[in-house]
Order: sequence, then structure tokens, then C-alpha cells
Amino acid sequence: MSIFRDRPVTAVGVATAVLLLTGCTTAPGVSPPPTSTTVPSDMLLEEAEPAPPQDPVVATGTVLDESGDVRLCLGAIRESHPPQCDGVPLEDWSWDGVDGDEASGETRWGAYAVTGTWDGERFTVTEPPALLALYDPMAPDDPTAGVDGTSAAAELDRVQNDISGRLGVEALTLATDRGYVWLQVVWDDGTMQKAVDEEYGEDVVVVTSALREID
Repeated sequence: MSIFRDRPVTAVGVATAVLLLTGCTTAPGVSPPPTSTTVPSDMLLEEAEPAPPQDPVVATGTVLDESGDVRLCLGAIRESHPPQCDGVPLEDWSWDGVDGDEASGETRWGAYAVTGTWDGERFTVTEPPALLALYDPMAPDDPTAGVDGTSAAAELDRVQNDISGRLGVEALTLATDRGYVWLQVVWDDGTMQKAVDEEYGEDVVVVTSALREID
């Protein structure tokens, strides 16, 4: 089951009673994980603040320009014409010499691999973009080393719903697969992974980054 945060949601079915996740550990002074998606805003997961990468990174997604307000859509895009997304602010973007774009009214968009820097809030372009259709990146390493998780499906559904309610659009994609909850965020230096390990237990949630460091 997958949750794509950029799609409009008309209703979310959440059971009124959920099982407490067993076998998880918590950091000293932190309450156990909540039993619903309504939780205080000062919980550990929400406080996790990864340090921005010091070196350039590459991102793949849709560049969406609405009357000069340019964003990089890293998660799912709302199915509309023109498309819509929350995205992250994109600085120093230029359409000059860029192919593969479409336009509708005051909106212009296209799919690209974009290289630049990330300061934790904005992505600044430092090199000409590449058409995503022609971009051939190396496959990322599997953080699980091919080993399937052992958590029960009910526990994974509970954790997935909890993370969805707490992170909102900060969770670019959220899904259960191979015995894990897979959470993609814009960027993680290990801080988010440590937070979910402490709240839900190790080998339950796998955090990945939409931004990839350039080797």
C-alpha cells in the first residue's frame, strides 16, 4: 500500500482502534509512539532536522514554473493540466536553451535531472539541467542489502499511517514493501533514519533521500 502525499485525498480510512507497535525502543524522556495520527507537534520525528549536504546534489523531477514561481516537484504530481505540486523552491532556474518543456497559460513545466545545492529549504541550480528522458543514473544501493524485513503487515500499516499523519507533505512517498515502511524525504543525512529507528524500532522504516550526492 502506498501513500503519495502530493495527490489530493478525499478521505482516509483509519481504524479507530490500533495496536501499539511492540518491540520498539524510544530515546530517554520520549513517550512511546502514539496510537493515532493525531500527535503533539514536539515528538522526536517532527524535530529531526538533517544537516544540508555540503557538496552538490542531483535531483530528478518536474520543474514547475507558475508565473515565475519555480518549484522542483520531487514527489508525486497532482493529476491536472497544467500539473500541480507542493515541491521545493528552485533558485537560479532558466528556460534558456532548455528543451522538453510544455506550457499552458502562465504555467510552464518539464521533467529534468537538476544539479545544484540544497540549504535545507531551497534548491539552487548550479549546472544546466538534463532532460530526464535522456538521463541514465546509476541505480542507488539497496539500504537493506537485499534482506527482507520481519515486521507484521498490521504493524507496518500502523507505522505508515502514523508517519503520514505526522510528516504530511514532508513525506514525498510512503509505502510498505518487503517487510518495511519505505519513507522518502527531500534529504536525510541519517538524522531521520535515527529518529524512526528510535521511535519504531530498527529495521522497520527505511528512509531514502530524493536528493543524491554526486560522487
